[in-house]
Amino acid sequence: MAKQITPEEMAKRLQHGEEVIVIDVRENSEVATGKIPGAKHIPLGQLALRKNELNKDKSYIITCQSGNRSKAACGILEALGYQVEDMKGGMNNWNGDTE
Repeated sequence: MAKQITPEEMAKRLQHGEEVIVIDVRENSEVATGKIPGAKHIPLGQLALRKNELNKDKSYIITCQSGNRSKAACGILEALGYQVEDMKGGMNNWNGDTE
């Protein structure tokens, strides 16, 4: 099971200038309401097809709206050999900036 990270921990990493690569697995209509700045949008249903856009040498933080789809996405990506963390509670718990 993927390691979980809280939105607060992620915000701290961003503030400290750490390289944080966020994958947002929500649908287009949800992402249109705002996503974490710099997040890469890959809807959950396209994740396996678009895995080549990701690098196995990097670590990713996965987010969705409430945390359910990100858990599923983490399972898929871990099975494919990627390093992932699941953002707990998804965008519902994100208080940082959005774009």
